[in-house]
Amino acid sequence: MPLRVEPDATFRDALRNQTGAAGRPLAGMWVCSGSPLVAELCAGAGLDWLLIDAEHSPNGLESILAQLQAVNGYPVQVMVRPPVNDTVLIKQYLDLGVQNLLVPMVNSAAEAEAAVAATRYPPHGVRGVGSALARAARWNRVPDYLARASETVSVTVQIESAAAVEAVDEILAVDGVDAIFLGPSDLAASLGLLGQQEHPQVRAAVEHCLAAATAAGKPAGVNAFNPETARAYLAAGAKFVLVGADVALLARGSEALAAEYVRPAPAGGSNDGGKSPASY
Repeated sequence: MPLRVEPDATFRDALRNQTGAAGRPLAGMWVCSGSPLVAELCAGAGLDWLLIDAEHSPNGLESILAQLQAVNGYPVQVMVRPPVNDTVLIKQYLDLGVQNLLVPMVNSAAEAEAAVAATRYPPHGVRGVGSALARAARWNRVPDYLARASETVSVTVQIESAAAVEAVDEILAVDGVDAIFLGPSDLAASLGLLGQQEHPQVRAAVEHCLAAATAAGKPAGVNAFNPETARAYLAAGAKFVLVGADVALLARGSEALAAEYVRPAPAGGSNDGGKSPASY
C-alpha cells in the first residue's frame, strides 16, 4: 500500500499563527549560495524562515530541488523567489514542490493577478496540470491534490519600484496575494537613489507600504540587514523580515578571520624573514 502524504503548512499559515496577539514577527535569512549543504545548515539555525533565491543567485531547477530536499524535515518555512514573474517558471517551481513563492518586481494589480493565476489550476488560473509527474503531489500520493492545490501554496509579491509603491493598495486588494515584501535596494534605485536604502525617502516609501498592508489586513515584510533598520520596520508594522544572507555571513566572517590573523607583509617580502615554523 503506497504512503499517503500531507503537504506542509504554508508561509500564510505561519504568518497567521505567529503574528497574532500572542505571537511575533517572523525572522529569516537568504540562501543564495545554491548549496544544499549550506541550505541545511541554515535550516537548523533556529530562524523562522528561509528564502532560496533564484533571481540574483546561481540557482536552477535541479539546485532548488536539492535544497528543498535538504531542508525538508526542519522546523522552518521555506520560500523561493523565481527570477521573474513568469507562468511557465512558476509552474515548474510548483511542480518541484515549492509551496511558498516570492514573486519579484510586481508593479501593478494586473501583474499581481498574473502571479496568482500562475499558481491556480483552471478555471481559477492557468497552471498546467502535471501532478501525476510532479513532486508537488508526491506523484499522486497527496490525496485530492488537484482540488486542494491552491490551499498548499502561498503567494507573496515584491514591492520594489516607485510604480509598485503607487499601486500598493490595488496590489494588496488582489485576491490570492497573501502578503507583500518590500525590497529597499531596487526601490532606492527606482527612486533615483541607487545604493541608498537608508535614505529617508526610501524608508518613507517602505513605511507607507507597511501602513497600507496593515490597513488592508494583509502581512507585509521587508529586507533589512541593518539591525537598527530592521527593528524600526518591525515597529512600523512589518510582520516578517529577512535579516541576513548565507553568502554575506560567509564573506564577512572570512574577512574577519583574515583581519585577525593575516598581517600585511612589509615592503620587500615576508614579515618574519621566512622563519615561521610549519603549522602542525
